[in-house]
This record gives sequence, C-alpha cells and structure tokens, in this order.
Amino acid sequence: MTENPFLNLTYEPALEALGDDYYDIVAAANFPQHILRFRNDDLLPRLGLQPATVSDFDFIEAFGQFQQRSPLLALRYHGYQFGDYNTALGDGRGFLYGQVRGNDNVLYDFGTKGSGTTPYSRNADGRLTLKGGVREILASEALHALGVKTSRCLSLVETGERLWRGDEPSPTRSSVMVRFSQSHIRFGTFERLHYLGRADLMLPLLDHVIEVYYSHLLTIQDPKERYAQFYGELVQRVAELAAQWMSVGFCHAVLNTDNMSITGESFDYGPYAFMDEFNPRFTAAYFDYMGRYSYGNQPRICEWNLWMLQKPLGLIMTAKDLDIGLSNYRDRYYAAYKQRMLAKLGFKELLSDLGDELLRLTLELLEKTHVSYHNFFTGLTGQFSEKWGDGPEHILQTTVENSDDEAVTLLEAWRLHYHTCLTTLSAIEIEQVGHCLRQTNPTIVLLRPEIEAIWEPIVAEDNWQPFYDLVAKIQNPFDAD
Repeated sequence: MTENPFLNLTYEPALEALGDDYYDIVAAANFPQHILRFRNDDLLPRLGLQPATVSDFDFIEAFGQFQQRSPLLALRYHGYQFGDYNTALGDGRGFLYGQVRGNDNVLYDFGTKGSGTTPYSRNADGRLTLKGGVREILASEALHALGVKTSRCLSLVETGERLWRGDEPSPTRSSVMVRFSQSHIRFGTFERLHYLGRADLMLPLLDHVIEVYYSHLLTIQDPKERYAQFYGELVQRVAELAAQWMSVGFCHAVLNTDNMSITGESFDYGPYAFMDEFNPRFTAAYFDYMGRYSYGNQPRICEWNLWMLQKPLGLIMTAKDLDIGLSNYRDRYYAAYKQRMLAKLGFKELLSDLGDELLRLTLELLEKTHVSYHNFFTGLTGQFSEKWGDGPEHILQTTVENSDDEAVTLLEAWRLHYHTCLTTLSAIEIEQVGHCLRQTNPTIVLLRPEIEAIWEPIVAEDNWQPFYDLVAKIQNPFDAD
C-alpha cells in the first residue's frame, strides 16, 4: 500500500454509483513538469490529516500526476450562458477526482481544473493558466474568510507547458488546480436531463442530491413534500449566497446556470472582481457588454437561474410547489442582506424600521457620492467612538471635508439617522458596536491592483513570496496590517 495519505483516504463512489449516464470516465494529461505552488494546509484536518505528515510530493503525486484510487469522472451538464441555452458544455478541462467524507461527516469533492482534455473540451486544450489558478486561490480564500459559502482550493501545481490565451499575455504558464467543495452537481446537470427528456434519470439524481446534501429532509415520508422542501431550501441557500456576495462587494461575473451549485455553494472564479467604488452597474467581465452579470444584478440573476431550474424539476414536482418555493426568494435575500449590512454598520440587532431606513440611507449615500465601498466601512470602523452616542455631529467628521453640497446633505441625513439608531442602545450595547464593526469590516480587500502586484514578481523573477504573504493576509482579513 502506498504511503501517500491522499491515496489512502476512503473514497466513496457516491456519484459514480448513479451510473455512466451522468459522466464519462476520462484520463488526466501527462504534464512535463510538476511544481507545487500552493497547498491548503487549513483543509487537511477536515480530512483527518495533519499537515506535518503530508509532504509536497504527496500533493504532486495525487493532484499533479493524478495517481488515484477511483475512476476520474468528467461530468455531463448543459446550461444557460448569458441567457441562451447551450448544449455544448460539460467538464471540458476538469474531472471529479474523488469524493471523501470529512471528519465532520460531510461528503466533499476533489474536482480538478486544467487537468487535460475530455469529451467536452471541444476545440480547447483542457488547460488552466497559472494566473487563472492563482486568481481562484485568492478569490476562494478571501471569500471564505469573509463568511461566504464557497469552494476552496486544495492545491495548485505548475505543469510546465506554454499556453496561448486571448486575455493574457501569451505564451503563458500552465497549472492544474484541485478544488475542494461540497458538490460539482450544477443546475445545468438537471437542465441537460430535461433537454434529453430523461425524467427517468432526473429522479435518481434528485434523490441522490437529497440523500447526500439535504439528508435532514429524509425524515419527510411523502416524496412530493420532500422534493418541495428541497427546492424551498435551495432557494433559501441561493438567496443567502447572493446576499453574502453583495455584502462583501464581490462580483462573480459569470453566473451562468452551469456555474450554480445544487448545494448553494459559490465556485468557479474566472473574471471575478471585488468592487472598489460603489456602483451597482459594476461589471467584472470585459465580455459582459450588456452588464447582465453586473454587481447589482446578481440577486436578480440568481432568482432567474432558480426559475429556469423549475423546468427540469417540473418533470417531478408540481408547478404550485415550485412557485411557492421561489416566492420566498426576495424576502429571504433581503433579510440575509440586511442582517449582513447592518453588521457592517455595527448593529447585530436593530428595530426593523430603523434598520430598513439605515440600510436605505447607506446605499443612497454610497451610490450618489461614488465613494470606495470598502473605505467607507473601514473609515467607519477606524473612527468609531462611544461618543458618537452623544450627538450626530461626532459621527464621521472627517468625511465631510472637500465634499460637494449633495454629498454633505446625504451624509448629514445618514449621520442623523445613525445617531437615532445608537440612541436605542444601552452604553454596553454602544460599546459592542465598535466590536461588531471590527469583526465584519476587513482591513484588506482583494482588489485588482493587489492581484497584479503579486503576479508581477511571479512573472519577472519567479518570486512567490508576495503571493504567499497576500494569501496569509486575506485569510485573516480582520487583523491584517
């Protein structure tokens, strides 16, 4: 038996057991080079492994050379891409390496990106650029630390090939990444079965999803009610995910249905960006000419994607149950968004009307004054004083300087209401406002200049230390220098 701890894990053939109507068995590419550039030791204890007992070569052997204990599965799916249905999809540069149950009793996927061609690669090379891998590590680690439900990267191996890309200076370096997530089953997995008219394959897949990822629903004896509850909970999870993105100022940029997980988990980070200046029309992808996936559109698009998922689920569920499930989306989104935004403003609890008005005034102030989204909240955090409860004139004093008349008027209205909110709190509760601000507003944000700053040393001199330093900072965003 191998001494590699990854190869000695107990892999469960959960998805494999569904049969090959859902995937193709594939082989990994043979790469000319294997250099481990990133290993996520933070994830190893969840697998029952201690970082000190796992060598770099263990990562390379399992997730670069792809020695394995189970078949490699390229999953089949379709999806709506920028609103148009596309059948020419599927895992084109990745596969499901294996599924392992963590010591928290959750089943996790090891999914690759950049591991070679599959039947769904079409004319592409099935590879991942090194910069693309670096960007996904940064996105997933930053989002995780900010409380967003997200996949994470387990490893990144540079593979020694030269790739040609239209959106990067080429030739550019290649890599293969392993993603650690709850599931790689997508909305598009179900949409493909609807397109093929395979209700007989839909039912086993839905039962599998509930059994593995919504197991608490198995106590519901009536299958129709169980399916209805599943969809309702998925709606809630997606609503909460959208609220998490919006509160941290994150624009995913490619919210096609094949990029929507059936577990409500965020994954697959391409042209994403964290917004700097607050702008609901901010778009992260240069090819999103109409702004379909702009920052401000994300909640609506997630709702649309859930609505389109009703087509395949309608082969099993009633239209009434589906409509009831989706009808709660907007309320659940707003409740989650409001809670997170009020926390960023320092309030864990606030009377409903006061909270609604504070959120409205805050968004109006941010949008009309074009301030930096993150600087506003870090400024609020840094300047907070318990004296703010004495009067609105003490609140955010320095931000009035050099402002135009409209900005001053908006800020004065905001300060007045913020003070009104503080007057509802006791002295101890006002003290806790400062603590809440420090807990919810990061001191470092992963803006595009930060990413480019660590990429240049990699390109120029193969210096990875700035990258590792940045990863360490974004993993601890509330106490970073």
